[in-house]
Amino acid sequence: FQNEINEVPFFDVQLPYELALKIFQYLGKAELGRCAQVSRTWKILAEDEVLWYRLCQEEGYLLDMSISDHSCWKLALKNCRAREHMLKTNWKNRVGAVSQLRYEPGRVLCDVHSCDGVVMAGYTSGEVRLWDTRAWDYAAPVLAAAAGPAGAGAPPHVSFVRINSSLAVAAYEDGTVSVWNLLLGREPIHHFQHNQRIQALALAPGGTAVATASGFEVKVESPDDKGFWQTPGTFEIQKLVNFLNLVPDVTGSPVAVAAAEDIVYLLKAEDPGKVLHSVYGQPVTCLDVSAREAAFGIKTFGWLLNEPNQILLYNLETNQCVSKVGSSLGDFSCVNLHNSPPHMLVAGNKDRRVRVFDVRRGEAVCSVYGHQLGVSAVQMDEWKMVSGGHEGLVCVWDQRMGTKLWEMHARHPVRHVWFNSHSLITANIPEEKNPRGSSITEDDPSVHRKYRGVIYSYEFSVDQQAVESVLPICRSSYDEVTGYNYNIGLAVPYDSL
Repeated sequence: FQNEINEVPFFDVQLPYELALKIFQYLGKAELGRCAQVSRTWKILAEDEVLWYRLCQEEGYLLDMSISDHSCWKLALKNCRAREHMLKTNWKNRVGAVSQLRYEPGRVLCDVHSCDGVVMAGYTSGEVRLWDTRAWDYAAPVLAAAAGPAGAGAPPHVSFVRINSSLAVAAYEDGTVSVWNLLLGREPIHHFQHNQRIQALALAPGGTAVATASGFEVKVESPDDKGFWQTPGTFEIQKLVNFLNLVPDVTGSPVAVAAAEDIVYLLKAEDPGKVLHSVYGQPVTCLDVSAREAAFGIKTFGWLLNEPNQILLYNLETNQCVSKVGSSLGDFSCVNLHNSPPHMLVAGNKDRRVRVFDVRRGEAVCSVYGHQLGVSAVQMDEWKMVSGGHEGLVCVWDQRMGTKLWEMHARHPVRHVWFNSHSLITANIPEEKNPRGSSITEDDPSVHRKYRGVIYSYEFSVDQQAVESVLPICRSSYDEVTGYNYNIGLAVPYDSL
């Protein structure tokens, strides 16, 4: 019937179908619904697949699909919006599944990093482990380390781990660095050595470049077009590097941003000694980099006591400071720029507050208080913030209301926080890698569980509403059907019948 429509009645004129479709392209969902009630012809026009495919793309759903992939794009948009609403409700009410990613009994967790649900962890035993939390039947393979010299003794501790969509990198206490390709297996594809301990490790979020800082040297390694690894840049720094990041989405040679005490360097192969920011007596306390900007916190003391601590935002193309935000007596301990919405950034402070800044206005739009020992990790999206503290508390906040939705506590400081629309990964990493509770004999190297650290994986998707996937606090038996549930509905076995 739709193919037989050549003219569409528009009040007192008749328009061709293609022209009427162009007029309807300016309407939203509610207007199209009203137009569909006018007549049968308008209903067919208002439910045209082209219109609803465009609306679905404009709202950010199913961006990787073509118009022929769905038979009814109106229903596809409805399902996407319903899923988004359900996920938001589950996030607010802490409804979902939580699991602990445990491995290596008796060993202490050293560092954790994650990318798109794949978690990488390094331990004091020198082993590196991977988890893919996107699959329920995932196995955690051990990434094989590069072969060391014979008779070298116990393998060194893992200092840092980093992972992106294609590579995994681990740095060890003895200055060695191993690189694995996630598509090629467990054997490392590249290995190099530093003479001193590595202070910082960086991996580009979407690229293949690896940057390391050891002593007064920053080295950048990346593969060429044929897959052979080379060193496009080695930079000499005047001071010890505290923070190191690679700029994402860079064409050509990699670009790194390094913070060494009170100097911030922009390290390019063609301009190796570029100083982005330098003020004597104002050390950098945190650093994060996006594709075009770098944000870092500075600490003021001494003769600058009257100036509060701030976060500076620099444009990496013009090398100019575009904004100064924050005014706090405490040090900014963490900042997240690359995961934040446009023109926004979130920062944690030692004064126990989490602040969200609008860099266009240069002021804080939200400030919440909730960590007793200072904030150690933060991330935000359009409506919520997740923060971790040195006391081991993970808090989820509603940004618009400025209120805490829920919290979870573990023993050690929260060093890593990552989330997307349906999952959350947090890592509590101990400060002490050789606790007193461990045995001093080589026969029994076990460490008590409370000293080891833990990784939590939360899943809030609608598919995980089975009884066995409910949070532990919600689980119940036939004997326990009532009880305080922290505003969560209890699930009992007969609820799923």
